[in-house]
Amino acid sequence: MSGVSDSFQRPISYLRVSVTDRCNLRCVYCMPAGGVPLVPRADILSYEEIATVVRVAAGMGIAKVRLSGGEPLAREGLVGLVEMVSRIEGIDDVALTTNGVLLREQAAGLAAAGLRRVNVSLDSLKTERFRQITGYDALRDVLDGIEEARRAGLAPIKVNMVVMRGVNDDEVVDFALLSRQGWHIRFIELMPLVEEGRKPTEFVPASEIRQSLSSLGELAPCDAPLGNGPASYFQLPGAGGTVGFITPVSEHFCFKCNRLRLSADGKLLPCLLADDEIDLRQVLRREASPQDEIRKLILKAVAAKPQGHRVEQGVVPRKRTMTQVGG
Repeated sequence: MSGVSDSFQRPISYLRVSVTDRCNLRCVYCMPAGGVPLVPRADILSYEEIATVVRVAAGMGIAKVRLSGGEPLAREGLVGLVEMVSRIEGIDDVALTTNGVLLREQAAGLAAAGLRRVNVSLDSLKTERFRQITGYDALRDVLDGIEEARRAGLAPIKVNMVVMRGVNDDEVVDFALLSRQGWHIRFIELMPLVEEGRKPTEFVPASEIRQSLSSLGELAPCDAPLGNGPASYFQLPGAGGTVGFITPVSEHFCFKCNRLRLSADGKLLPCLLADDEIDLRQVLRREASPQDEIRKLILKAVAAKPQGHRVEQGVVPRKRTMTQVGG
């Protein structure tokens, strides 16, 4: 296995795979109010095609894979993909990002298939507010899913909260306190991928979120729980869990980006916040043995990784919304 680095000497070791553009929630910061046109099912990569891409990527030094969506658990048979990917030589970590609604029923099977960890999106602990943010009354399902994932050994479980001014920013203390119960909470700055071309008025910088937690005691820097993400982690006094901050806007972490993204329809994205895409599906379906061509296209995507995004200048991707790239 030989690793690859981009033109800015960043080693590329992490592949995020969107397995579907479908989702069973309608989160306000992720899905435009009018929805998005769904990719025809025939254009969605099969699990075998995804496994082919991962196998080639693993031979190039990719060791970490995270499955996302849309909502990945909404795609039938995801356990089978997890089993395929976890058996690929060179892949040492398979993780999942989910909204948690379907996690209770699937956690045990996913763990048995080789899934190591889950990140769960949860933006409110209040039933009615959860419904307003997501469009569905499913808070209890998510909380039950988190508990079932814990029982299945999918640890550490990280809970992601997108903080929005005037929407849920009054709950950050309640979320942080859950770290004293062993939860790993991550506060994420809102990215402007729904309101095109401008920073949303709901944006709250991580510095302000941290200040709102000052009444809980000193946040001591600590090691990250197992994983590959860009968060900075801290602990409250006496807490067994952690509080993390992900700052894609106010303090971007492009300088250490180690990832590529594969969309559900087979496009390789060098950067979440840019429109560049490289089509792998055509090669997967045209070539009898596509491995060499896939490898060339992965190298092309690595070479195309920009030094950083330009969100602060109002430059945001127009081709895809967050629900179409999986975050």
